[in-house]
Amino acid sequence: MIPLVDLKAQYLSIKHDVDAAMARVMETGQFVLGEEVEGFEREFAAYSGAAQGIALNSGTSALHLALMAAGVTRDDEVITVPFTFVATVAAIGYIGARAVFVDIDPKTFTMDPAQLERAITSRTKAIVPVHLYGQPADMDPLLDIAKRHGLKVIEDACQAHGAAYRGRPVGSLGDAACYSFYPGKNLGAYGEGGMVVTSDPEIARTVRMLRDWGQEKKYHHVLKGFNYRMEGLQGSILRVKLRHLERWTEARRQHAKEYAGHLRDSGVEMPFDAPYARHVYHVYAVRTSDRASLQRVLQSNGIASGIHYPVPVHLQLAYADLGYKQGDFPESERAANEVLSLPMYPELSQTDVELIAAAVKQEAYVI
Repeated sequence: MIPLVDLKAQYLSIKHDVDAAMARVMETGQFVLGEEVEGFEREFAAYSGAAQGIALNSGTSALHLALMAAGVTRDDEVITVPFTFVATVAAIGYIGARAVFVDIDPKTFTMDPAQLERAITSRTKAIVPVHLYGQPADMDPLLDIAKRHGLKVIEDACQAHGAAYRGRPVGSLGDAACYSFYPGKNLGAYGEGGMVVTSDPEIARTVRMLRDWGQEKKYHHVLKGFNYRMEGLQGSILRVKLRHLERWTEARRQHAKEYAGHLRDSGVEMPFDAPYARHVYHVYAVRTSDRASLQRVLQSNGIASGIHYPVPVHLQLAYADLGYKQGDFPESERAANEVLSLPMYPELSQTDVELIAAAVKQEAYVI
């Protein structure tokens, strides 16, 4: 069986260094925050082109606190896309703000800048573009619109570690950016983890307090905060893995090139690599109008696949209160019906890619 993701293979390739890093935490007893987390904050912020990083317990927490620190409050509106993991929208709701959607560009799966301005109202406070599947959103027009309207921009970079836009790292483009280190991410912890990166000192200060019960110093609570701290073990693991991230990213990009070569005449639509982007292929999502048949063929050949995501957020029962209906965001809805994720991880072999492509090409699929 070729899995969708192989976390065991990655661990075995760095086992010695990871085990040693974890042992250091065990010996120091710094199990929550501590030196390893602080080291990871510095290193990942620098990698992302930001002045500061604040390590948290999840990417969802990062989105929640970044929005709060950017000044989003109850009854404000935050514009994002419906074709994303639900956490993007959940974090907006945690504050009591309202998510307002604009549709995606059908090629990039990211926010369509041409539709953004018409969604802005007097209640709009922020924009959350999602760098989906490792593909950066088209940020320059989004940032220009935000600047003209006085809006904050919080990048959802939870799937885009190491991605770049016109040569600039994602994470350095908006007022702040949010990352997830869920195990399956390009840079994944051995559990949950997240981070806000920013070059705005006030946002950094506020997020740092909010993650630790609103404390500016121990037992002095300035804000009503949360217990969103990163564990020391996760910080130590992520420091080790960060040293390998560029090599792993180039392996993903090479696999994408190999897929593209093998699937050119397959009948499936391959991921679009935007000319402005360094795509890091967190997910390798093809499109087909007969997804169920393709998935069955893959399964019969011992190949795992996934769907990211089968139901856009505006059609999720939990978010029916936002008042949207089927047909409101046709590109998001079409993508949700057509995307299928093929195996993608650095340790994937060239033979694996060839076998997967051969299975895809067993039948012709019409887009």
